[in-house]
Amino acid sequence: MKQIVQRIAGGPVEVLDVPRPVPDATEVLVRTVASVISPGTERAITALARSSLLAKARARPDLVRQVVRKARTEGLTATTRTVRSRLAGDLPLGYSAAGLVVEVGAAVTGLRTGQLVATGGAGQANHAEFQAVPGLLCAAVPYGVPAQDAAFGAVASIALHALRLADVGPGSKIVMLGLGLIGQLAARLANAAGCDVAGIDPAAHAREVAASSGVLALDECGDATTNQVLSWSRGRGADAVLVCAADRSSNAVKRVPALCRDRAAVVVVGDVGLQLRRAPFYERELSLRFARSYGPGRYEPSYESWGVDFPAGQVRWTEGRNFEAVLDLLAADRLKVSDLVTQSYDIADGAAAYQLIERRTDPYLAIQLTYPTAAAAVGSSVRLKPAPPPNCSSPGVGWAGAGSFSTSTLLPAFRAAGFDHFVAVASASGLSAVRAAASYGFEKAVPGAEAVISDPDVEVVVVATPHDTHSDLAARALRAGRHVWCEKPLALSIDELDAVEGAWRDSGRQLAVGFNRRWSPAVLAAQRFLAGVTAPKLVVYRVAAGPVPDGHWYRDRRQGGRLLGEVCHFVDTAQALVGAPIEDVIGLPGGGGPGVRHGDDAAVSLRFSDGSLATIAYGSATAAAGKEWIEVRAGSGRVVINDFRSAEANGKSAWKGRQDKGHRACAAAFRRAVTEDGAAMPTEAMLATMRATIRAAVVGGTGTGTGTGGPDRDG
Repeated sequence: MKQIVQRIAGGPVEVLDVPRPVPDATEVLVRTVASVISPGTERAITALARSSLLAKARARPDLVRQVVRKARTEGLTATTRTVRSRLAGDLPLGYSAAGLVVEVGAAVTGLRTGQLVATGGAGQANHAEFQAVPGLLCAAVPYGVPAQDAAFGAVASIALHALRLADVGPGSKIVMLGLGLIGQLAARLANAAGCDVAGIDPAAHAREVAASSGVLALDECGDATTNQVLSWSRGRGADAVLVCAADRSSNAVKRVPALCRDRAAVVVVGDVGLQLRRAPFYERELSLRFARSYGPGRYEPSYESWGVDFPAGQVRWTEGRNFEAVLDLLAADRLKVSDLVTQSYDIADGAAAYQLIERRTDPYLAIQLTYPTAAAAVGSSVRLKPAPPPNCSSPGVGWAGAGSFSTSTLLPAFRAAGFDHFVAVASASGLSAVRAAASYGFEKAVPGAEAVISDPDVEVVVVATPHDTHSDLAARALRAGRHVWCEKPLALSIDELDAVEGAWRDSGRQLAVGFNRRWSPAVLAAQRFLAGVTAPKLVVYRVAAGPVPDGHWYRDRRQGGRLLGEVCHFVDTAQALVGAPIEDVIGLPGGGGPGVRHGDDAAVSLRFSDGSLATIAYGSATAAAGKEWIEVRAGSGRVVINDFRSAEANGKSAWKGRQDKGHRACAAAFRRAVTEDGAAMPTEAMLATMRATIRAAVVGGTGTGTGTGGPDRDG
């Protein structure tokens, strides 16, 4: 399928051929019929992408802080690799569209295949031939509303939500400061609600369009315009002003107080500067509010990602119900949008639409994209290079998941380990798969993990998808006769782990988990020193992992949290250093506190069959001295590993070098296990690591590390 994207590192807007997205249980797969470019919002996105690194940093200081924290905890090399990987990525453009339902997720209700729906959401309702959209961001289109009009649903909901925040009703005097697409839609919605509307914009075309819909359209002439607004409002001033302009300076908002009556509402909708003087707002006691996109539910994971709707009695107008309201107004002919379309392009020519926006020479408001029929749009994969000759002896690698870790760390490690036959790569959206395929020499990008597993040329499947999918994909790949490398965690529950273990034992194939630290030079040096020690060992493992922001995917409860997702690494490293099976485990998740979320901090204690003990203290603090510090004492011997940059044995250097957590060596060991007779991965130990970690994640729980059944199975 075709999709419009902007490279994060800059350059022109592109139309790419990518595989179709794969919806999850809370999503709907939609074949796009029409979508609307929101010029102001999308121009801002493309302009930021084309700006310098310094300009990007100034625009997103929150991301700069994340980079600094990562550099402190994981080192400059790893951070640089991650930043470069992110800059090599793409921004999918578009957020307002309409199309026909192709597939409905198991957790979605109220929608059916073949139904026309309006869709919304940046990163989901993309300018693409197919979209995978959360079910609550799809609204059924009433009979008689064409898809071209319904495609305005999301962008019009922004305007509608702003009006709701203004708390206006019939007879209210409202000023739209800025008559771009959002301002035009807000004006028409206000008219439909019985309000009187004045609009201010320096562009003649925008004023002409607004005037044709009954708006008092005014040029921006300073005091003269203010006097016109006062005369229109019977000398009182506006009851509400919606700032719909896009101006990084503060001029637009500074203009507002002179237009307002006493105690009026001011709603900021556009991206404007906010360097303000207090006095003008104070003297009229103005209420300054900010509209956050389409309405309640926006940016709320439980609503958008998990499909949990808000009760109408508690939150009447969610973003999804705002979509419905816009569609109902279109169906009742109380809102008209077709005349707002100034240009139309086929999706294949979509880049020309952004060139028009960039030039700003021709007037435009809404720019609509059209799409081919279903038969023309269907495509299963995107081939980038021919298949190798039939006598190729190198194992074919299939890759599920093309996120930042895959592209910045794991794929380079596999290449360095000698894997050189990359067959197919898949990602949920399809977009990142195409970029990974081009960068690392895959033959094709395919739609979803199932296409990777079922490919007859794939012998090795790498699972690097979200954590909640690991166990299912690993088990399916093993049952299909593939060797499997699964990134940690292998499973999130004992039942999931049992299923993967059973599939592995029945398959006769290799199963590796991405517990790379046991192959790091520092751990190998420590093992050599400890090899002759018979006394039980005492391991103290301190991890200063740093905080993760509220929007991070680790906050998604479906992904298991940081204890399951990260602490398993350190459990495996402790097991490798001790060299004995885990016998018992006790987990103590953190209880929260000021600035600390429950589950971010944890302590895990392990007892091994030889009497050794290990304690892992995992915290969300940021440590300038490094992320990981390990001390092992055994008899008179002492080993200290400092953040995988050095290992000291009894005060003397056992190894020192650049930080190396063993990714490449681990991948090399996996390749030997796959290609050489007699070689194997330490799968039993890795399964024991996961079993112990899952049991440690049970609050207050204890359990035997190698047993099965018992009261811990439901943990």
